[in-house]
Parts: sequence; C-alpha cells; structure tokens
Amino acid sequence: MTPAIAGVFLFRSQSMKVAIVGGGAAGFFGAIHVKLNYPAATVHILEKSAKVLSKVRISGGGRCNVTNAQASISGLAKAYPRGGKQLKKVFPQFYTHHTIEWFESRGVELVTQADQCIFPKSQDSQTIINCFLSEAERLGILIKTSCGVTALSQSGERLALTLSNKDVIQYDKVILATGGSPKLTGLDWLARLGHKIETPVPSLFTFNMPQEPIRNLMGVVVENAITKIKGEKLTASGPLLITHWGMSGPAVLVLSSFGARLLAEKNYGFVVQVNWVNEINHEKVLEQLISLSNEHSTKQVQTIRPYFLPTRLWHFLLEKAEIPQDRKWSEIGKKGLNKLLQLLTNDEYEVKGKTTFKEEFVTCGGVSLESINMQTMESKVVPNLYFAGELMDIDAITGGYNFQAAWTTGFIAGKLL
Repeated sequence: MTPAIAGVFLFRSQSMKVAIVGGGAAGFFGAIHVKLNYPAATVHILEKSAKVLSKVRISGGGRCNVTNAQASISGLAKAYPRGGKQLKKVFPQFYTHHTIEWFESRGVELVTQADQCIFPKSQDSQTIINCFLSEAERLGILIKTSCGVTALSQSGERLALTLSNKDVIQYDKVILATGGSPKLTGLDWLARLGHKIETPVPSLFTFNMPQEPIRNLMGVVVENAITKIKGEKLTASGPLLITHWGMSGPAVLVLSSFGARLLAEKNYGFVVQVNWVNEINHEKVLEQLISLSNEHSTKQVQTIRPYFLPTRLWHFLLEKAEIPQDRKWSEIGKKGLNKLLQLLTNDEYEVKGKTTFKEEFVTCGGVSLESINMQTMESKVVPNLYFAGELMDIDAITGGYNFQAAWTTGFIAGKLL
C-alpha cells in the first residue's frame, strides 16, 4: 500500500460513519465486519422493531441452523432457486468452513447432523444471539431498536436516512439488511432510487389440502418420497410429513421454494403427485407387488407392507384402492395390483392454499441482483449503498442455506469496497 493510499484509508477508517439498516442475521454480520475492517469507524445498527435477531431466535425450531456441511460450492449453490449462480462466484470469499471457523473461534461449539445441517451444540438459538450481541458490544457497535428508516436520499457523497421519529442522519456508507419484504409496496423506496425490483412472493411454505382425507394421518412420515406438481416439470424428493392441514417436510418445501412464482401464479391451487416409494421405474414396483403376492399369498394385505411403508399410510392406500384390508394377497388380482401400483408411484392430492413453515418467513423476490455489484454488494445506482441478506432476490431451501447467504453477503458488504 502506497503512503498516499494508506493515508486515505486511515482517514476513512477514523472518520467514517456507517449505518446498517436491519438488526437481523445479515445486518449483525455486516456491522461486525465493518467494525473489524475499520476499527475506528462509527457503526450503528438501526432496527425498526423492539428486538433484534428475532428471526434467528425462531429459526430451526429455536435451534438456529447456522449453515450446511456441503463441501462443494457448486453443490451448495444448487440449493438456491434464486441467486445460486451469483453466490457460486462469491462463496470463495466466505464459505461454510469460514462460518464454522468464525463461530467456533468465538466459543460457539457446533455439531453436524446426519442430514448435513449444522447447529450450535447447545441446540439453542440464544447461543448465536449471545455471540452476536457480545461481539457488537466488544467492538463498540451502537444498536438502536424501535428505529425504523422511512426514506433514504443522496446528500453529496453521503447518504441521508430519515428515521421513523422524523430525524434525518447522514452516513458515509449504508448497508441495507432489512430482510424479505412480503409486499411490493415495501420496496417502493428502493425502486424510486433506481433499483430494479423483483416482485416478492412466499418461497417456503407447506401445502394445505382442506378436502383431502389424508390429513387424518397427521404425524405420519415417509422418509424418502418423490413429489411433483402435476402438469409441470417441477419435482423434489426427501422426507414427507403429513400434517393436520396437508403436507410438509423437505419433499414439499423444496417444491414450494423452486416453484415459488409458478405456484403464486396458480394462486396456490394445483395437484401434487406423490411417489411414496421413491422408485421411478414402475415395472420394478409392479415386480415387487407381484413378488409379495406370490410369497404371502395366504396372508392378509394389511399385514404385509411394500417398501416398509408406515402402517397407517398403507391401510389408507388400501382403502383408497378399494381393497378390503382382510383380503388375502392371492385374491387381489391384476386389477388390484395395478391400482396399488398407481397409488404407490403416482398418487394425487388437491392443494388449495399454503401455510408458512414454522413461522419462518422467506420470500422469493426483492432487489434484483442486476442492480447490485455482487463482488462488493454495492448498489450499481446509488454509490456507498450496500445490500446483504434476503432483501436481495436470493433465497434457498431449508438446511442452513439462507443463513449462509446472510453470512456471505454480510461479510462482503462489510468490506465496504
């Protein structure tokens, strides 16, 4: 670094005033890294609600799934229906192993589950919240709650923020990390500044099936099902949970995430097809049924479950196929076997509506990545304005991916390049 550049950097570090709008995961991570990069800078976190890190508190069922153990960057990028291509290019700046090192170096022990999800060893999201609050206090970051921002404007080379109490404060740099907006109107102020906006719609939700009797099987889990939206190419696989309102679990949530816009256009009315046995070769399934029929010809169909399906589900499918449970396997016949084949591999259920998943709100949409320099997270239309987290058109399936995007984008924005 030349003496001239070093002098500019020192002056900037000593005099710079930075606001982070939004006291969530991305906001705190961005604020902390601004302070780590510019120790003498004044850094404010402005949060409109009375509490910070509220979403962190409820995430992962109150345990906070901080990241995923996926080692491959290209593999991780596939978990993002929107933003994956751009994140793939910037993940090297701050990836999953950096996340693990960051938290563990600050005394937060982490554990990896069989499904690759990584949680604090305490199994309590408060551990993550305490880590952030402790870091903010140690670094001298000022946290202002009940402090909403109603407008942003350029004032020379600085940015002026109008607060909910009508105060106007000028900052040298601003990082926006307000999270996903459920309504397009919530992004109007950014559109007026010249940013392209992608209309927000929900992207992580379960399926409501008010007229389907399968809801009576509430609590039944099929460990590896295949789901598909009828008439579309959209498909997913994984655990499927039957709930009192319909269906949930990764096999459903992945569909809702990758099909966010498509399902919104359908006004959440469509047919979901379920392959209960995770076998796309129907001939193999038929062979399995014929084998069971031959091997257990004198036994009742209710007692022998193909593919070890949950008992309640098997009995439900038998009723749906109009096959009495006390009928013997030898008495089913070709017609009965074909009915079972159809239900096991291509069962259909009518969906009418959605339900938010575990109180976690994730949106598809936000500030278009076309309006952002992804290498720095700076706005392409407003100098000295940066973005982090779900305010951008980035979202992912469950599994720690949304938080990893928050850490990566917050880390990059915190460089203030």
